[in-house]
Amino acid sequence: MLVFSRKKDEAIMVGSDIELKIISIGRDSVKIGINAPRQVAIHRKEIFLAIEEENRKAALKSINSNQLNFLKGLVQKDSEDE
Repeated sequence: MLVFSRKKDEAIMVGSDIELKIISIGRDSVKIGINAPRQVAIHRKEIFLAIEEENRKAALKSINSNQLNFLKGLVQKDSEDE
C-alpha cells in the first residue's frame, strides 16, 4: 500500500485523469473530493462490496434448474435434428 501525507487543499493524482483532493480534515474524518471521468465508477468501499455481493447472488439466481433442464432439452433436440 502506498501511503501519502496531504494537507487541506493538497491533492494526489491517480494516472493522468483522476485527482483526489483533501477538502477538509476533522477530528474523526477527512473529506476527499474526487475528480474523475464520468465513466469511472466511484463508490465507498462498503457500497462497492455490497454491489459485488448482490451481483454474485443475482448470477447464482439468474437460472433455476427448470430453466437449465429446458435449455439442455433444446440443445439435445438440436443435436438430434442434425
